[in-house]
Amino acid sequence: MIGFNHISFDDSLKALGPISLEEMDSIKLMNRIDSKYLTEESTLLLILADAAKAGYRVLMTEGERISPYDSIYYDTAGLNMFYDHHNRRLVRQKVRTREYVNSGDAFLEIKKKNNKGRTKKKRIHIPKEQLLDFHGDQEAVEFLDSHSEFPASSLDKVLETAFKRITLVNPAKTERLTIDTCLEFTNFRTGKRASLNNAVIIELKQDGRAGSQMKNILLDHRVKPARVSKYCIALTLTDPVAKTGRFKVKVRRIEKITGNKINVI
Repeated sequence: MIGFNHISFDDSLKALGPISLEEMDSIKLMNRIDSKYLTEESTLLLILADAAKAGYRVLMTEGERISPYDSIYYDTAGLNMFYDHHNRRLVRQKVRTREYVNSGDAFLEIKKKNNKGRTKKKRIHIPKEQLLDFHGDQEAVEFLDSHSEFPASSLDKVLETAFKRITLVNPAKTERLTIDTCLEFTNFRTGKRASLNNAVIIELKQDGRAGSQMKNILLDHRVKPARVSKYCIALTLTDPVAKTGRFKVKVRRIEKITGNKINVI
């Protein structure tokens, strides 16, 4: 970690019942609505206490309640995917490789957003040795060329994002919650690194036909919705040349919520 003392959530998570990955994968939210929120670690402790009282369960993988993730984002030489987001293009995509560190699984993933705000993800298994360069895997290249707006030959690694994730499910299995902490970024092009310190990014995925217990919990703790992309925030912090004006406002908001200036080295 880049010089920040993080709060431990181990004791708080022990108050939540476990759910297995197999049971988690069986939960299908067909009419899904996604919402993101920003908060900080001390508020997350209170949110987890309320989630335990409401009967939420926490995902257990390889016996652990907190899962480290390591993602490598790819883009064109001109950062087309970043600028599509910056310029508010409704139809856009991201390409990344991701390792789920606890299980050792690794994937090449394509996330596409359509003009109705819906996000769909396609992915293919890759050896974890290919996180930093998947181009030598013909199956991965063909998968990308079949599903991506940008061919594999036009893409190279730009950013690494590392974080720890907690995943919760409500008792009715109508919503899932991912909670990302300890977020750190490395820019392969500039060599700069950044940490979001005690910031927490929450993403709520819910069945649009059902009410949300978690929305009420977040409201009780004055945690408000926020549109935030880890890739875009990371590039804003670590690339002094890129056009990032729209996202600098989001960086200032993160600093205001956390009460800490973001570290860049």
